[in-house]
Amino acid sequence: MPPQSPPPTNASNLYFFYGHRKPSQNRPTVHGGLFSNRQTLNPSKKHHQLDNKSPDFDFRKWDPDSAQSLSIPPTRTPPEKFFSVAQTLSPIARYIVDTFRKHKNCWSPAVIEDLNKLRRVTPKLVAEVLKVNSDPRISSKFFHWAGKQKGYRHDFSSYNALAYCLNRTNQFRAADQVPELMSMQGKPPTEKQFEILIRMHSDANRGLRVYYVYEKMKKFGVKPRVFLYNRIMDALMKTGHLDLAMSVYDDFRGDELVEESVTFMILAKGLCKGGQIDQVLELLNRMRKKLCKPDVFAYTAMVRVLVMEGNLDGCLRVWEEMGKDRVEPDAMAYKTLVLGLCKGKRVEKGYGLFKEMKQKGCLIDRAIYGSLIEAFVADGKVGSACDLLKDLVDSGYRADLAIYNSLIEGLCNLNQVDKASKLFQVTVQEGLEPEFVTVNPILVSYAELKRMDDFCNLLLQMQNLGFHIFDDLSRFFLFVVTKDEKLTMPLEVFEYLKVRGYCSVPIYNILMEALHKIRKVDKALSLFNELKDSKFEPDSSTYSHAITCFSEIGDIQEACTCYSKIKEMSLVPSVSAYYSLVKGLCKIGGIDPAMMLIRDCLANVTSGPMEFKYTLAIIHVCKSNDAERVIEVLNEMIQQGCPPDDIIYSAIIYGMCKHGTLEEARKVLSNMRERKLLTESDLVIYDDKLVDHMKEKTADLVLSGLKFFGLEKKLKAKGCKFLPT
Repeated sequence: MPPQSPPPTNASNLYFFYGHRKPSQNRPTVHGGLFSNRQTLNPSKKHHQLDNKSPDFDFRKWDPDSAQSLSIPPTRTPPEKFFSVAQTLSPIARYIVDTFRKHKNCWSPAVIEDLNKLRRVTPKLVAEVLKVNSDPRISSKFFHWAGKQKGYRHDFSSYNALAYCLNRTNQFRAADQVPELMSMQGKPPTEKQFEILIRMHSDANRGLRVYYVYEKMKKFGVKPRVFLYNRIMDALMKTGHLDLAMSVYDDFRGDELVEESVTFMILAKGLCKGGQIDQVLELLNRMRKKLCKPDVFAYTAMVRVLVMEGNLDGCLRVWEEMGKDRVEPDAMAYKTLVLGLCKGKRVEKGYGLFKEMKQKGCLIDRAIYGSLIEAFVADGKVGSACDLLKDLVDSGYRADLAIYNSLIEGLCNLNQVDKASKLFQVTVQEGLEPEFVTVNPILVSYAELKRMDDFCNLLLQMQNLGFHIFDDLSRFFLFVVTKDEKLTMPLEVFEYLKVRGYCSVPIYNILMEALHKIRKVDKALSLFNELKDSKFEPDSSTYSHAITCFSEIGDIQEACTCYSKIKEMSLVPSVSAYYSLVKGLCKIGGIDPAMMLIRDCLANVTSGPMEFKYTLAIIHVCKSNDAERVIEVLNEMIQQGCPPDDIIYSAIIYGMCKHGTLEEARKVLSNMRERKLLTESDLVIYDDKLVDHMKEKTADLVLSGLKFFGLEKKLKAKGCKFLPT
């Protein structure tokens, strides 16, 4: 064979077979002959990747809660999106999509003019454009425009692409009308078109829409295959429409179709979810007669569904049915039922299945041991739980921290704190890194038994293990104040720990709040004064608790001082502190500052008290000087379960004195008295407050007028003693 001549060196002859041409964004790089490796070039993307090389990822330094991990990945710009889409399109389809993008996805004469430049439009081209377009309006316009072109006729691919496009943009109701459109245009829909719609709705859990499409299939005379029947029944069962699913199954049998194993399992799982066990057993009998006996996987699936629904009686009936079929349960079936029984507080039945597993030599994993141990502890049978722990260790497993936590809590509940402490030492020796949940029962037991030396020794050990002592002590006191209603034990522990330096502001706050709840306000205020005299600085929570206590004993001056302290720290009091202070001010007649506090509260908290919201509504309605409209607001408030109190009546006084008259305010108060929402004595008190507040407002107006006209100095010069200095 003669040697081949080298390729010509003339640049004009360099084409596909000889040499390589210069690559571009739209033309791939081609080297050598006819069969060559092709590589698409994207210069901007390539340079971007080179410029942003990231170091190797170190999993040990990964923090899932960091801002970088939680940040949303950057979205691509519209040109980048268009480039990624254009890579998969043919040149003509790319031209059409680019036309839509250029005219901002708006159907206009300019778009039609660009489309009319095309010589020929094919259904394949229409389907290609609809698959990538995301605007349903322009997609529908383009589909209609293509249908009017000379010699063009839509085929199944273009109709399917239109249905996909409409569903992709959540226009699924319009997508359901595609079969009617096909029928009108002389293209009767087939089963495939209905299958597409059913699959779309089932993936989106729209069970009723699936049934709607199924009914439409019957109108068009299209009979589903077994596969599609299964899909319809599965979608209806998953969305809880059992009656509709069974009616579809009746149609299935009426069409004389033969059930598959999938058909029976879809119906069985759906009926299990609905708790209809009798129908499940009937279905299993039909399955045995027509097909075969259910296998272990089918029974396990039914048991899992029943366990998730909490129907343990149904689980046991299905389990008995499995025994009648002589189907041997595997480890997964046992595990599913045992975990469900333990969760449903039927630990004895679960333990019986556990022993059955051991007799059969089934593999028992640690989850079964852990579930049984926790269930035994919850049932008060800690001895049985400890025996299971020994069995777990003998089987070659290592107990996890959850198992130890459960056993420690169970031992402490039985006043066996020394055994619980030894078990805690075991967790430390095994390097399980115990948590606060592990040591909290031991701390509570030591405190209840007044073994404070052991309590402090455990705190030292916790500190050596890396616990955050003061945070954990706050959680300890938060737990014991809810457990001990009289707070005798928490206060004794607090006094003991305070001497040894185990004290913090959050602990003071927890005890103050607990004392206020049991009406020991004096003791709570003594803790507040003690905290102020100590080396600690009270925080906003401390002052908030102090506000509620001072307001309750009627010392509004001190409560206002605490409020000022919070504002000096640029913080916001608690909602309960706002409410207590406002109510206290209203009782002593400080209506104006109370209304200012209400506005301040609603401006700084996400959800204020209902009384505060209705206060603003009442003040707004008072601008009309109409008692009937104010009474309508009060009626609405009462219907919401919020009866009028001092704050609401003060709001009526404030609003009517500022915007209305005394007569209209008295009409509202008299209406409340007639409806027995206000006592006679309270009516007299509020009437006096109304008169006093109106006098204050009138005096303020007089003083403002004197200042405005410059008469204040003249009156003072003449010896007037009524003006403020």
